[in-house]
Amino acid sequence: MIFNIYIDKFSEGFMYLSSVTLKREVYINREYSNYVFERIHRKIYVSSLSSKATTPIWRSNVMKYETIDVSKKEDTVTVSLNRPEVHNAMNETLMQELTECFKKLSNNDTVRTIVLTGNGKSFCAGADLNWMKSMANYSKEENIKDSKLLLDLYETIYLCPKPVIGRINGHAFGGGLGLIAVCDVTIAVPGLKFAFSEANLGIIPSVISTFVASRMTPSDMRRFFITAERFDSDVAHEIGLIDYVVSFEEFDSKVEYFVEQVRSSGPLAIKEVKNLIKNYREMDEEAYKKFTVEKISELRISEEGQDGINAFLEKRKPKWRE
Repeated sequence: MIFNIYIDKFSEGFMYLSSVTLKREVYINREYSNYVFERIHRKIYVSSLSSKATTPIWRSNVMKYETIDVSKKEDTVTVSLNRPEVHNAMNETLMQELTECFKKLSNNDTVRTIVLTGNGKSFCAGADLNWMKSMANYSKEENIKDSKLLLDLYETIYLCPKPVIGRINGHAFGGGLGLIAVCDVTIAVPGLKFAFSEANLGIIPSVISTFVASRMTPSDMRRFFITAERFDSDVAHEIGLIDYVVSFEEFDSKVEYFVEQVRSSGPLAIKEVKNLIKNYREMDEEAYKKFTVEKISELRISEEGQDGINAFLEKRKPKWRE
């Protein structure tokens, strides 16, 4: 049979696809099937619910969301903010979807690297205007709940055990700079505009400041937070927000260069590097020293550590590079 299927809810799913076409609509209710699906309107060829598998949906190269695009090429996933009509401004849906996406990718062993970028002319314009209008009438308790949602987003990306490469394709303001700050490597093109614009609205870049502080000095934060002035790609590079500014022609090749670079590092090592830096910021000096001694001892006898050391001594590639 050939169906146009409304998929009800997708989890680590078992729906098998073979080819895309359009005939008629069928709604599969989870109560009458062995599958759990995501609400996505797709056009799929299915011989029957018990047909033999060709490609399981959870292994396909696309995860479907309303406000972000997610694609996978080999072991690299590209997550693109996808609200170009509003310069990829963040609303509640985008924050929730981006957080959920990164949490799923964090637990996906087939993913080695994540590239974060935006569709259209902008990377991220900060808060969505309509979302801001709704917040204007929030109580303090509602604002706290809303701010925790934003904090969860930044923290999820910042603590993601996979390396996150920021492909900064366009302008970024306000909360969009928070998304840049939580990336491990940031690459931008010339001529972009940035601003910590919150003070112009009578508020402050409060939630993002924790993560911006890992890239900028306190003196630079004071200046740019207070003045809310606009600055370009070169200044963003000078103050540490952007790691590399490259020409449009070199943009994607520079991103690919770092994708290749992180493939040479052990996946567990990358995860533990992030944990190391987190603990450096949070622990007192003596506790941190003790932690470092215990951690290196633990990793030296780990499966990955043993393979990496032996591979070096035996002049071969470690397993994660095979």
